Amino acid sequence: MSALWDAKSETVQIDVASGLPSHARDDRERRLVRKIDLRMSVVVLLYALNYIDRANASSARLGGFEKDLHLHGSQYSTILSIVYVGFCIMQVPANMFLHWLERPAILIPCCMMIWGIVSTLTGITRNYIGVLLARFFLGVAEAPFFPGAIFLISGWYKRDELAVRTTLVTCGGVISAGFGSLFASGILTNMQGVLGQAAWRRELWLFFIEGGATIAVAICAMFILPNFPHNTRWLTPEERSLAISRLANDGNGRIDGPGKRKTVQGLWDALLDWKVWWFAVALIVDYMVLSFVIYFPTIVATMGYDTTVTLLLAAPPWVLATIGAFALSRYSDRTQQRFICIFASNTLVALGFTISICTMNMVARYVSLFLMAQTAAGQIVLWAWVNNTFARQPAKRAVAVALISAMSAIGNIVGSFVWPLNWGPTYRYSYAICLAALGVSTGMLGVMHLHLKRENEQIERNERNAGNTLQDTVKFRYLV
Repeated sequence: MSALWDAKSETVQIDVASGLPSHARDDRERRLVRKIDLRMSVVVLLYALNYIDRANASSARLGGFEKDLHLHGSQYSTILSIVYVGFCIMQVPANMFLHWLERPAILIPCCMMIWGIVSTLTGITRNYIGVLLARFFLGVAEAPFFPGAIFLISGWYKRDELAVRTTLVTCGGVISAGFGSLFASGILTNMQGVLGQAAWRRELWLFFIEGGATIAVAICAMFILPNFPHNTRWLTPEERSLAISRLANDGNGRIDGPGKRKTVQGLWDALLDWKVWWFAVALIVDYMVLSFVIYFPTIVATMGYDTTVTLLLAAPPWVLATIGAFALSRYSDRTQQRFICIFASNTLVALGFTISICTMNMVARYVSLFLMAQTAAGQIVLWAWVNNTFARQPAKRAVAVALISAMSAIGNIVGSFVWPLNWGPTYRYSYAICLAALGVSTGMLGVMHLHLKRENEQIERNERNAGNTLQDTVKFRYLV
């Protein structure tokens, strides 16, 4: 028997040891994955509420939010960007705490309840300082969610399953980018004058209803979300053993395995790895591109329709984006190619920006929104790529994912100021900035792609030179 094991050969040995034929183990694994998928699917709703609570100020803007709070100059942009300051501060400590606690089923819903309360209280603010503070604490409360969810799925799925599952758990954010607007449209249209609230105070209902829904869902999520394979109670002993072994065969480090890295050691490992910083800078630039998402209702409004029609028109591009994200991530997992899929997505986005720069034709600009929304597919594959790159050390992966996400929030902060009203209705300067940023981020990711290819070639050379001296090891390759 070869001294170099791969996932397939390891599977055969486990099958022999357990007395099960190969197809029987495969059936057990498929049932286990379906069971995990069913539990993980609640994250779609959590992600949708996460995005809606963060973006409701964008929908409220169309109902008079700026005017009635007497916002002027860059104050509205500051209100949007202050959320990401909270992200920068809290994401790394939160994911380190999650790695230490090993209880995402408790931590994520608790954070969710807090941000639901903060979002609800935003509806009673009456001046710039009040809403600014509310939005800052909303960012602090929401900070643990995204890196925590990404770290959670990386603790359950193999590398060739990760892009599709990342799409599954994050598509809630993509869908809510459109359907959050539909929801807001119904509230803003139908709650006028309820309990004496008029004008922008219709948005009070927007904050109350969306915040209340978040709290209710968070309570339910505590009983649905999994923890990690070694400490999830609803797994049978056989399922737990299978969940752990299939990840080990794929080259993933165990959260609780022998030689487990301490959380602080994971911090130092991440800080000293230049790949973490390269991804972080690339994502800072990339998130400047994503600034159009938080201004999406404003961009759609340049077509000249009233508030209700504008919010309705904002939904279809994100429906197509969700379909595109699943198709691209499935292809990425099947071929185990990451960068080429990101490049394809970014090419469509660049075409959308170019169309919007060149024309004010209503049909052309609406088509460009569908193209720009395809950025969701590339973003999802990119986060799967980040998870894959740091798969072998869970402590390091927890910090790396959170650090990259926290740093990327700087791009959100800068991007919040890329769409001033005086650049409308064409917003050509805004589109040009986003197009340039897209080129820079794509180039940086291309450099990482080439580097990881060389790393894989070096790993193969080392294995050939080592011959049969490597015992009980699992082949590891970076996905590129």
